[in-house]
Amino acid sequence: MDYKLNVTYITFGGYVEVHKYRYLYFVVMFTVYMLIISSNFTIVGIIIIYKNLHEPMYIFIAALLTNSVLFSTVIYPKLLIDFLSEKQIISYPACLCQWFLYYWLVVSDFFLLSFMAYDRYVSICNPLKYTTIMQKDTVTIFLFSAWILPASQLLVILLLSAKKEICKFHLKGILCNSTVLTLHCVRSKTLNIYGLFLLVTFVFLPVLFILFTYSRILVVSYRCRGVRRRAAQTCLPHLLVLINFSCFTAYDVLLSRLELDSSKIVSLIMALQVVIYHPLFNPIIYGLKMRRIYDHLKKLFCRMV
Repeated sequence: MDYKLNVTYITFGGYVEVHKYRYLYFVVMFTVYMLIISSNFTIVGIIIIYKNLHEPMYIFIAALLTNSVLFSTVIYPKLLIDFLSEKQIISYPACLCQWFLYYWLVVSDFFLLSFMAYDRYVSICNPLKYTTIMQKDTVTIFLFSAWILPASQLLVILLLSAKKEICKFHLKGILCNSTVLTLHCVRSKTLNIYGLFLLVTFVFLPVLFILFTYSRILVVSYRCRGVRRRAAQTCLPHLLVLINFSCFTAYDVLLSRLELDSSKIVSLIMALQVVIYHPLFNPIIYGLKMRRIYDHLKKLFCRMV
């Protein structure tokens, strides 16, 4: 009983007319969640089943889509519970846990996109060395580093935040993202500096690396006409995903630092864009734009019909 009495709860204040539209919210978000799981796992299953897709590029795509499902699972069950609850609350430890998982998967996606860019760079710019460089062990190391490195670094912020005293118990949003730092009684310079370091290391540097590799690919494809179509088919989906993901991540990270005083409706729409658009956007882009995956999807749907 003493433990239950000492639990600190955080209230979400970003919902709009939740008591009036709770069932509409629930049905829409539940449908979106099912679409995310089915669409992402369909492509992941195709990549696993068909041996001609057992290549580094498709393995990275499968990892990215798996991240989308995990990311949605961190967010959607809690949202669905909140829609049907009288009070939209979460315990502070659970809030920190959601924050950790949320950003762990976000940073992991940037790593995976960087490795995909490197894979395309080697494949197009150094095709003769591709099989030597992108071996099975290399791909395994890339995958483990994409998940382990972000987790280990973000764990430091999680532990530091857990020790901080909080004076505010109200979040303007609908989930525990970067705005969690605004709950602290005193803003920690250590947390801000370390957070800025992680932002540069895990977001800005990967984006710069990706842009550099694709600029090199663009130069090579411009010189060699035979490479242009191949580069466009394989690189365009990655660039579309990167642009989409970077825009929403930048908004989410800067939200707490700029402390934008936007209306609840605008904040809710942007929050829903972050949790809906990216997880649904990935399977659509890779399913329609990647020729091999599209062919297998086409065969699958023809059999079902």
